[in-house]
This record gives sequence, C-alpha cells and structure tokens, in this order.
Amino acid sequence: MASAAPRSRLTPPTPAMHPHRKRARSPPASGSLVRCSSSGNGAPRDHRRRWQSPAAGSPGRVYQRHRAQQYGVPSRRWVLAEEASTSDGDACTIMSYNILADNNAHYHPDLYLDVPWDAMRWDSRRRLIIREIRHWDPDLVCLQEVDRFRDIATEMENRGYQSRFKGRTGDAKDGCATFWKSKGLHLLEEDSIDFSEYNLRNNVAQIFVFELNRAQKLVVGNIHVLFNPKRGDVKLGQIRMLLEKANALAEKWGGIPIVLAGDFNSTPDSAIYKFLSTMKLDISLHDRRQLSGLDSSEFALYDLFH
Repeated sequence: MASAAPRSRLTPPTPAMHPHRKRARSPPASGSLVRCSSSGNGAPRDHRRRWQSPAAGSPGRVYQRHRAQQYGVPSRRWVLAEEASTSDGDACTIMSYNILADNNAHYHPDLYLDVPWDAMRWDSRRRLIIREIRHWDPDLVCLQEVDRFRDIATEMENRGYQSRFKGRTGDAKDGCATFWKSKGLHLLEEDSIDFSEYNLRNNVAQIFVFELNRAQKLVVGNIHVLFNPKRGDVKLGQIRMLLEKANALAEKWGGIPIVLAGDFNSTPDSAIYKFLSTMKLDISLHDRRQLSGLDSSEFALYDLFH
C-alpha cells in the first residue's frame, strides 16, 4: 500500500485572537514567500490597503495596513513520495487538506491582511478546492476545517465519492470530513472521537476501515489536532487516543495497515513529530512548553489562552 500523490506541508489553522491584546506579526519565512511587483514597469505597489470588515456585529470597523514590502501567495513546498512498490490493483492515493473554514476566514479578516478579500470568498475558494481535488483524483480525501460540508459533498458526490462528516463541539462551526471513491473502496466500519468527552478540548477525529478492490483492507484516520502552542500535552493526548483506537481497529481486522491523515499542527523538529515517528516519548521528561509541536520562531508571538 503506497501513496503516489505528493503531499503539501501541513499548515497550522488560524488561532483565535484575544480582543484586548495586540499581536505582532513575524517576518515571512525565508524561501517560503515570493515578492510581488506591479505589472508593467515594475514600480512598487501602493502598500496601504483599507477595506471594510465583513464581520457581523462590527459595522464601520475598518482595518488599515501599512507595509514596507508586499508579499504574494506562499509557494507550495511539495514532498514527493517514494516510487510505489505495489501493483495497480492494491494502490491507493490519499489527499489530506486543511481548507480553512469559511467561518474562520469571515470573522477573522485581520489575520489575512496580505490576501485580497476576493480570494478569501467561499465561492471562489470552493471552486479552487474542488479543482485541485479533481486534478489529483485521489481515492480518499481527508479534509479539515470544514464548515460548508454540503457544498463540498454535493460536488464530490457528483464525481462518485461517498462521505462522512464529524463536527467539532462547543462554539466551533467546523469539523473533519472524509470522502472516498465508492467504485474502489468499500466501507467496513467507522468510528469517531469527540475529544471534549475526555477533557481534551473540542477537536474531533474520524476513523474508518476500508476494503480496497475487495482485497486489501486498511484503517484510515482523519484528525485536526489542537493548534495552541502552549498545550502540547493536549496535542499528545489527542494523537495518542487516535493511535490507540486506530490500532484496536487494525488488530480487530487482522493486523491491517494504518494510514493517519490530518493537520497535526506539528513541525518536523518538534517532540510531538518525533513521537509520531518513533512512538516513544516520556512526557514526564519534557517541559510542557517544549512540547508545542510548532516552530517557536514562527509562533511564539501568538498570545493564546491555556
């Protein structure tokens, strides 16, 4: 079993901002952003932008942004999978994609000042998301931050996909959604995790057992892990519970393979990522602040609650 489709770097979801605290913006990461210039003579653009916030409850609120430089859309960093060693009959491609909930984009426009508002509109993003899924044509699609599930599901059903959605609890509007091609994949069993039931915040996860082409079976997990850099212990708790449930299902069906997809909000150098890679981490030996899972140089300025 191998995935032939390239994977994109995981991008952390947007944090909620405290209304009474200001947050500095870190400089763009080297190599990840490209500088834009105006068309024609290459003269610099007007670096002042004013636009009306569409958020309800804040009429007349205007954001103004002054920048020394203008940056374009970050380039996507691809990680290519190794050559598949399986035959065509048991190969399966899986796409994992955090699509940014429309509700989050709509009510937190100040987090996207470098992005034209037209590009943040849901009808525009929906078309682009569907177009990219069609381009890669995966057998399985695991989406996170989904709050317009029916919009996506309708498009996917027209292309031969079945789906399941698991919404987050509390005030959150989004959740995880998994889609699979009914032609090649047969759903044998499904489960989900509401982490709020275990005092692990209001994130959720999905777990499925599929049969591929009536032959190979596999377990697939889809999760959106907590973002908060100050609560790496909660992140580990969520990941550990997903692993335990996925492993139990795998053993139940005869020790079948496990594939975990999702937004883990962890960078490759973090202790959480190493735990995922080796399954060995004694949390008692680590300072909780060192278990953020995120790059401190990029996220240390986020002022989040515990």
